[in-house]
Amino acid sequence: MARDSQAALVALNRFGFGARGGASGDLINAASDPRGFVKAELARPNGVLLEAPGLQSTPQLGQAVFAYQDQVKQAREAAAKAGTPPEAPQAPADQKPALRRNLSLNTVATEIAGQMAEAKQADNKLTDNSAKPETMQPSMTAPQPAKPAPQPLNVIQKTFRAEALARLQRATLVECGFTERLVVFWSNHFCISASKGELARIWAGAFEREAIRPHVLGRFADMLKAVEQHPAMLFFLDNQQSLGPDSRAGQNRKRGLNENLAREIMELHTLGVGGGYTQEDVTSLARIITGWTFAGRQGQLGTPGSFVFNANAHQPGPQMLLGKSYEPTGLAQGEAALADIARHPSTANFIATKFVRHFVADDPPPALVARLRDVFVKTDGDLKALAAALVDSDEAWKAPLTKMRSPYDFVVASGRLLARVPEDPGGYLNNLNLLGQPLWSPAGPNGFPDTSAAWAAPEGMMLRLDIAAQMGARLGNNIDPLDLLEFAAADAASIETRKTIERAESRQQALALLLMSPEMQRR
Repeated sequence: MARDSQAALVALNRFGFGARGGASGDLINAASDPRGFVKAELARPNGVLLEAPGLQSTPQLGQAVFAYQDQVKQAREAAAKAGTPPEAPQAPADQKPALRRNLSLNTVATEIAGQMAEAKQADNKLTDNSAKPETMQPSMTAPQPAKPAPQPLNVIQKTFRAEALARLQRATLVECGFTERLVVFWSNHFCISASKGELARIWAGAFEREAIRPHVLGRFADMLKAVEQHPAMLFFLDNQQSLGPDSRAGQNRKRGLNENLAREIMELHTLGVGGGYTQEDVTSLARIITGWTFAGRQGQLGTPGSFVFNANAHQPGPQMLLGKSYEPTGLAQGEAALADIARHPSTANFIATKFVRHFVADDPPPALVARLRDVFVKTDGDLKALAAALVDSDEAWKAPLTKMRSPYDFVVASGRLLARVPEDPGGYLNNLNLLGQPLWSPAGPNGFPDTSAAWAAPEGMMLRLDIAAQMGARLGNNIDPLDLLEFAAADAASIETRKTIERAESRQQALALLLMSPEMQRR
């Protein structure tokens, strides 16, 4: 069978995280049967699950947070009694880079050359100074106070980093990365934000492992139920604060509904804006899911940190939603409502559109959207069938590779090509923060944007250039960038990219240019 390098590039970049370097042979393997290469991962559903030593369940993590918070409280009380203020945590320096101009591959080369020259001058100064005899020199600046010793990581920080490392290692090692890209898509679709608070931060990875991964190749309705009943989502959108006005708890506490979760279920998770629901439907759904909460530290309702249905907080009576009446069956009332919303025609259209936008084009081809919508409806929301239909479509292979990789895609693709399996997540997390996509921490419940315009702004590209230049300076001596280009694209690489890399002043600059090339930045 003839090898098709261009189709292999589409297979790896559009559907996965790009080719791995080293002896992986990803591009060669994909070139023989590009569609089969991508779809092979769909036949391994257990490969989506993520288990690693030390990763704990949501209830276990909830109990760890409660215990940690108790320790902090006791330490503060002890410090207050002793008259010594507790140590304030050190805030990380927040240096925002200046905005920079627009870029092309030629201007990237100029910028990198300047950065490399500055670094070389700094090295020369250090060398010159070290060659002179040691003499006391007058200080030109006031002495800097000693930096405080770094504080040990607490259980929340340790857990977040362990979850991040497990996710990054999986994305780096997997052959194509299609199922991992599906995980990223659905995790962003049903997003929470780790910045919400300590529970959200420690639960962010477990939420993805427990509510997203088991259903990525399953049914949408099952994923929807798992997501909306997960303590991380309930905490993120405050449903534990929502009380039925006529419930026993609502009457005792003189508090009522919180519509956050109900609104986002309809607007962001299923029907979409303009999907045929009204504000009255939002309020009705909010009533239906009152009592959906998680057990607190005292464990009065169940195991601390686990999902529970609190009948005392549930709004009694039947509810009308989207023209259908739901009988007062407690927990089952909400589960029945979610099952119906998952099968609503507006949900099929919303999911198909968003799916195509993510993988194919910012302006989704209408015919492909319609085809995937029909697959979603006919298969009762079978997400494996939806993914397979996308790979089988001609549009997904013919559309040009013009979508900008998100920061997460970019840092993972770079690590894969450099054949560097992360042993510590710190560098990745720092780069994601710098590039505006902090892991599991979008600014709102609508998740991170999924269009090129959001990530292709000049300042964002200059930050990518800075990161690429750092990688080049650190790793370029031991790598031949032209060999990496063969791993990444082979003869599908553009003539401009190949010539630009060949003209580079050094291997370090050439590596940075490769990482900033369209073959690495676009999908």
